[in-house]
Amino acid sequence: MSQFLLDASTVLTWCFPDEETQKALEISERIAGSDTVIVPSFWRHEIPNALLFGERRKRLTAEHVAAFLADLRRLPVQVDEQATPEAIFDTTLALSRKHGLTAYDAAYLEIALGDDLSLATTDHALKRAALAEGVNVI
Repeated sequence: MSQFLLDASTVLTWCFPDEETQKALEISERIAGSDTVIVPSFWRHEIPNALLFGERRKRLTAEHVAAFLADLRRLPVQVDEQATPEAIFDTTLALSRKHGLTAYDAAYLEIALGDDLSLATTDHALKRAALAEGVNVI
């Protein structure tokens, strides 16, 4: 059993059928195999935000969003709540500038680096940055 950091981009591929990727399926199999999933504290806001955008763009219905969130509630995640102001205002900001990432994506990178975690992401910019920083990407 291992643990890894789970980016919202991967989770969202489970909800948007036209974005389903082989990597997302592999990640769901790892979770089913009892790997421990770590997420940042803002993750539970990031997911509904993306779902609402999908709903507003008519890619999802409110019922589909509700069903997906019901499934997501059962996902065994551990929330990383160790972010200090120094980590956010210094390290995360520096990583964001260095790699041209959003602060949210840089936060995933900061957590992966700080906790020596592999990162599951389907976000291409985050993947490039993670590899450049020596983070294992799954």
